[in-house]
Amino acid sequence: MIEPFEVAVVSAGTSDPSSTRLLAERTAQRTGALAGGRGRAVRVRVVDLRELATEVTTAMVSQLVGPKLRQAIDSLAAADGIVAATPVYKAGASGLFTSFFQVLDNDLLIGKPVVLAATAGTARHALVVDDQLRSLFAYLRTIAVPTSLFAATEDWTDPALTKRIDRAALELVLLMDSGFAAQVREESWQRYQHRFGSAGGTEVSIELDSDLMRLAAGGSAA
Repeated sequence: MIEPFEVAVVSAGTSDPSSTRLLAERTAQRTGALAGGRGRAVRVRVVDLRELATEVTTAMVSQLVGPKLRQAIDSLAAADGIVAATPVYKAGASGLFTSFFQVLDNDLLIGKPVVLAATAGTARHALVVDDQLRSLFAYLRTIAVPTSLFAATEDWTDPALTKRIDRAALELVLLMDSGFAAQVREESWQRYQHRFGSAGGTEVSIELDSDLMRLAAGGSAA
């Protein structure tokens, strides 16, 4: 039996109901429908960042990972694909959204396909996804799908939004179906440096006798 695709939906919406979560869930639903047409089921796990705000802040200042944040990290680690959505505040992605992805291990998302999405009250912020989110997810070495999603207030009644969601969902399905992330981890993992992360125990060894590590431990360089 073929295992279902695991899709993690990360929503930084703070209202209830949330247009940001709605956009992310609609994308995940279309991903499931399109994958089903290709003979693959999809299991969706939702990571609602408003429920993790305190633990994300704690992780940023102390490196301590709380139980809810750990569960969210495990969901991303197990995911075959990700839908990441943020509201736009002050012409940028929300601080909660960026903080969450900044506390993740640098190696956690290598090769994983991601749909990037944002919502705002006006179309003036439509470039936030491509201008800001793509650089963040490039740093995390994900594969962002070509189609970005953005929904202003007036877009919810526009059929063009549905077409963009369909396009992004199909791109996500095709990338998950390719198995790219798994192949990278199986065949090319040791070619990454993994200098700062746990990487689930698969990182390369750290040179503890280097000048940098001696300085970090309070000693002096040779």
